[in-house]
Amino acid sequence: MGKTNEPSTGQQLGAALALLVIDLVVIAWLTYGYGMAGWADAYESDTTGPSDASRTASQAAWLLAGAAALSGGALLALRWRIPGTVQLIVLGGTAALFASAT
Repeated sequence: MGKTNEPSTGQQLGAALALLVIDLVVIAWLTYGYGMAGWADAYESDTTGPSDASRTASQAAWLLAGAAALSGGALLALRWRIPGTVQLIVLGGTAALFASAT
């Protein structure tokens, strides 16, 4: 049997955990921005266009979808299957949640 260049499961789990912490911080920051935009919209009664909260949710969805595609896709291409899958699920799922809020 030949030696493979794939990282060990322990390395992959460590990388997935580190990236998950970073992902959660970014998601919390985007959620806070969305909440503040919604709170500010409640005090503006004369708006005729789309609300700031809707615009913020749309921007967050695109940002997270791009991050999921880039980071998850790159990790999967490098054969880091566990962190790549975690990135796609966490960031992609959160992007879908923000997209449903627009």
